[in-house]
Amino acid sequence: MIYRSFQDLKLSALGMGGMRLPMLPEDNKTVDEAAVAELVDCAMAHGINYYDTAWGYHGGQSEVALGKALRRHPRDSYCIADKFPGYDLRNMDKVESIFEEQLRRTGMEYFDFYLFHNVNELNINHYLDDETYGIYSYLIKQKQNGRIRHLGFSAHGEMPVLERFLNAYGKDMEFCQLQINWVDWEFQKAQEKVELMRKWNLPVWVMEPLRGGKLVSLAPERTAELAKLRPEETMPGWCFRFLQSLEDVVVTLSGMTTLEQLKENIRAYEECKPLNETELNSILELGRELTRGVPCTACSYCTTHCPQGLDIPSLMELYNEQTFGGNGFLIPMRMKVLGEGKRPADCLGCRSCEAVCPQNIKISEVLSDFARKL
Repeated sequence: MIYRSFQDLKLSALGMGGMRLPMLPEDNKTVDEAAVAELVDCAMAHGINYYDTAWGYHGGQSEVALGKALRRHPRDSYCIADKFPGYDLRNMDKVESIFEEQLRRTGMEYFDFYLFHNVNELNINHYLDDETYGIYSYLIKQKQNGRIRHLGFSAHGEMPVLERFLNAYGKDMEFCQLQINWVDWEFQKAQEKVELMRKWNLPVWVMEPLRGGKLVSLAPERTAELAKLRPEETMPGWCFRFLQSLEDVVVTLSGMTTLEQLKENIRAYEECKPLNETELNSILELGRELTRGVPCTACSYCTTHCPQGLDIPSLMELYNEQTFGGNGFLIPMRMKVLGEGKRPADCLGCRSCEAVCPQNIKISEVLSDFARKL
């Protein structure tokens, strides 16, 4: 197992995520705790010492199952991470009760790592309103009391949101968890986000390294060029080798459901094999090909001609995301942020924007298609 240094710890470069745990064959809504224990035992035996869960994973079952599996091992042999569920605004005034329940569910006396979960456009004002909600103050207090060893945050928000969060709380953050893979390096501007974390001297944790499995189920003709460069490498291997090429990354989290997946991922972390320049360029170009959609350059000429005041560049970006990745959780979240009257279906089809678009994009047709897909 490859290990990375973080303060006084040696963390396994591969961490086990608790979002896609195995379910009972006869009941796909209930986590199979025996199978989780088997996964954790295998992971521990192969040197994985970082385990990540969250309030909402499997409706709370992830915290329970992962906690039970880990408690069978010495407490100093692993690190467990949990998160405050700020992705749901109904939780914002419940930080104390939720934190106490998370300790109860996992059976832990403290969390090695704890995160503000999913900092984004929808919740940034709530996270920063410490006078009303007290989330920051409470978590800092728990850190002072030793019930949180290391405090950080995860984020799916755009750069302005990350900058606001860091300007407010960055001095107390110790790490940041971002969605990074060879598609989102450019597609979701992960590279810019990593560079921002570097300015704040924050090490990076990675989530969605395989983009929910999408990046390992590509048609063979798509990956033919990669196969020529590394014939022995699997597509999961390519995903992990890309991340091994990034010096800022400490822990890469992967949600592994089966022993087969776990063992394959462990093999990729037995030895560090970063990509060379040719390999890196090849896989990034494949990422561009996969996400090549509406060629909007965000010049914003269109917005000055829209009678509805739609943020057309943002809608074009979201359309490309929806086309590649489906609705997922990101699209509904961003639709909420846009608010009533500013969504794809609110386009009047007047085509005023199209008259000034340098890229000659049929904006009204794109927004109509987007509304239909939503």
